[in-house]
Amino acid sequence: MYAVIRTGGKQYRVAPGDVLRIEKSANDDGKIEFSEILAVSSGEGNFEQELSGAKVLASVVSEGRGEKILVFHYKRKKQYKKMQGHRQSYTQVRINEIQVNGRSFTAAS
Repeated sequence: MYAVIRTGGKQYRVAPGDVLRIEKSANDDGKIEFSEILAVSSGEGNFEQELSGAKVLASVVSEGRGEKILVFHYKRKKQYKKMQGHRQSYTQVRINEIQVNGRSFTAAS
């Protein structure tokens, strides 16, 4: 069982029990609910047709900032050089449950 969700301008393929890093987002007491579901599949090639009430529930594992990326601008023959660093903030979440059409799929413990 898996679902395709959209958050932070990106799309992720998630299954119950997965841990992934998403763009930093607000959460309520360590819980996040994704309601923008693009596709849900219960088996290979079997996609749900009706996704009106589908949602994915997740819990926050940690928050932090990624590795530093160096951004270097250079214009030749003009004596122009500029170096800048960037660290992207993220929220690490664990997918707990996928709910679709009155059914609920959770991680097998």
